[in-house]
Amino acid sequence: MAKEDEIAYIERLGPIGREHALNKPWSDVDRGRYLQEIGALITLLPQPPARILDLGAGSGWTSCLFAMAGYQVTATDIAPEMVAMQAENAARYNVKLDGSIVTDFESLPFENEFDVVVFYDCLHHSDDEFLALQGAWRALKPGGICVTLEPGRGHHKTEMSRNAVTHLGVTERDMPPSLIVSSGRRAGFTAHAVHDRPLDPLLITTGRWPRLSTIANLTKRYVSRSTPIVMTRGHYVVLTK
Repeated sequence: MAKEDEIAYIERLGPIGREHALNKPWSDVDRGRYLQEIGALITLLPQPPARILDLGAGSGWTSCLFAMAGYQVTATDIAPEMVAMQAENAARYNVKLDGSIVTDFESLPFENEFDVVVFYDCLHHSDDEFLALQGAWRALKPGGICVTLEPGRGHHKTEMSRNAVTHLGVTERDMPPSLIVSSGRRAGFTAHAVHDRPLDPLLITTGRWPRLSTIANLTKRYVSRSTPIVMTRGHYVVLTK
């Protein structure tokens, strides 16, 4: 992503877009999915009060939820207006953020400070995921973890991605686990794990027995999440320093 486009993101969205960003996840039609994802992400973290660096945190709603769970959180974003919204949300949720910092996550100023670094749905906006992961590695204490949740292969071809590139100037890249793991290894991480991401509830039955379509869908889910296909999809990746 051109850095100027990222910085101008909120301005280009306009007042309605700003209001939507400020009020996420509650303002979004995918609010249920967002809450599932953050809940599952928290299960992958060490217990509070571990120190979290929440990168590309936007309006800070993820940072505030982490803080509400008892973590010490530093939020970042490249856009000053987003960082200002982080302060608004912290006040609204009545939580304290350890920091709310304007910085590009491809040139982070931290070293050996955090227990956890989080890329939640933002690494795919990077110009160079290796530089971003290298910065995350530097920011972590020995034994710390970097957790990512990013879109898999085919993301850049979706209508939403194409519209974002055309109208907002953003970069929309595929960021499957295979790419994150390989770049993470180059950056210095010594181990990795891939975890399933939450799925929408699947209707099992309205009677006594499961429906045939349910059995077929469960089989499809099993194959896509228990074979090498997982390395092409959007899943949690945990990298260990």
